[in-house]
Amino acid sequence: MTLATAPRRSTVAPPGRAAGLRRDHGAWFLVLPALIPILVLSVGPLLYGIGLAFTDAQSGRTQATGFVGALNFTDLFQDTLFWDSFRIGLVWAVGVTVPQFFLALGLALLLHLDLRLRWLARALAIIPWAMPEVVVGIMWRLVYHPDAGVLNETLRGLGLSGSGDGQDWLSGLATALPAVIVVGVWAGMPQTTVSLLAGLQNVPKELHEAAAMDGAGAWRRFRTVTWPAIRPVALAVTALNFIWNFNSFALVFVLTDGGPGGRTRLPMLFAYEEAFRYGQFGYAAAMGLAMVAVISVLLAVYLAGRLKGDKDS
Repeated sequence: MTLATAPRRSTVAPPGRAAGLRRDHGAWFLVLPALIPILVLSVGPLLYGIGLAFTDAQSGRTQATGFVGALNFTDLFQDTLFWDSFRIGLVWAVGVTVPQFFLALGLALLLHLDLRLRWLARALAIIPWAMPEVVVGIMWRLVYHPDAGVLNETLRGLGLSGSGDGQDWLSGLATALPAVIVVGVWAGMPQTTVSLLAGLQNVPKELHEAAAMDGAGAWRRFRTVTWPAIRPVALAVTALNFIWNFNSFALVFVLTDGGPGGRTRLPMLFAYEEAFRYGQFGYAAAMGLAMVAVISVLLAVYLAGRLKGDKDS
């Protein structure tokens, strides 16, 4: 009596699976040139900063850097100056993002119309976007100059300024933050305008024509046709602008350097001062990590709202 032997399982992958593996390897090979700079320049410094936040790293220190656990975060939550800068950062982010959106929406609607020299108007509208933030800051410092600035000269010409010295907009305790917010709105509006204009161009003209034939006016067509079509773009660009504005550094640094009296000291400026003026690298890293956590929570709330809205629709 002979026992039948079970057939041996083949160790050779099926042709379809082998082709899929080759495609996966090829895809990773194509992605690597873009992935390596992200890992080296973004993920690597982020992980290093997270580790640094739990140490007592300082500049000019002769002793070895030691692990201090959550001590930096405990000190941070008790630091009233940090919470003041956090409050100023929220006021700045909201004060720039909200008017920036409405002004950009109006400008995008205007540039979407079939006007003469529309191409020239669109080119001029994105000029602030093409300028580095340092150049924008220097230019607006000249505009706000108390003696020879364009703003004070214009006010004198209109008879709206006294005969004495001009208003020092960037050094006044009451005017510094509003003056900087105006610059932030001006500098960031082109990017928002371009995004909204792209959304407007994707709205089918047939919908507007049908609404007009039904007797809908301009406001009703915007409310029932235009806004529902560009709403996802508007929500996305507003969320990104808020995050970008909250993390602003260069523009305010050039304009006021956080002054006067800390009235424009944004969180990023505060972290920069702690790290590079006072040499508290561990404490500054804890500030940065706290701000990353706040931004992550805001992003999570925004994405949850978007996903819920998509499911409801």
